[in-house]
Amino acid sequence: MAEYPYDYSTRQGVHPVSWEDYHGICKALAQAASRFGPQIVLAVGRGGYYPGTLIAHILQAELYPVRLSRRVHDVVQYARPRWLVEPPALVEGCRVLVVDEICDSGETLTMVAEKVASLGAREVRSAVMYAHTRGASVPDYAGLITDALLLNPWDREILREGRFCFHPEYVRALAEQGMAPDASLLIQATSVVLAKGAGAGSGGDGGGAGEGEGD
Repeated sequence: MAEYPYDYSTRQGVHPVSWEDYHGICKALAQAASRFGPQIVLAVGRGGYYPGTLIAHILQAELYPVRLSRRVHDVVQYARPRWLVEPPALVEGCRVLVVDEICDSGETLTMVAEKVASLGAREVRSAVMYAHTRGASVPDYAGLITDALLLNPWDREILREGRFCFHPEYVRALAEQGMAPDASLLIQATSVVLAKGAGAGSGGDGGGAGEGEGD
């Protein structure tokens, strides 16, 4: 299967996003979108599940996941996003807010909005935490508009062979900025010893690295 890696060479600088930044951006997006009065929030996975969930909580709106992606097992494998989880039919007649992490070209947001409209939604708007300048006209609400390399707080580290390491996609992206990852770019998280289950294996599915998920 062919790979279609993202081109980070055009990024201008590096912008690490903290959990506090994430919360503040989501609050601002929720406040702006509240005037629209969304009844349903559609969070676009994987990266959009983070802001989508928080915004839905803040607005006390119904939340449903959708997913379309170019990735397979966190590696970009397709030139265009493929539908994996489509919007529910109950969007019919509702005001719907589509939430994603980032808008690059706008292709993903456009695909979701068109699908939701085809299901009979009353009105559809979209919100993203970040947008690059080339796609800034697509979302109705954007927290940041920047062409910097954005480092999300939720996907900078991955677990390999029992050890945490910097996500390799970020490593490549930083290299294109002439930088190497260092401890200052990691989330300064509290070290926690589990109360139960520390010796048991478990699996999970976090958001895809950086700018690779939303378009």
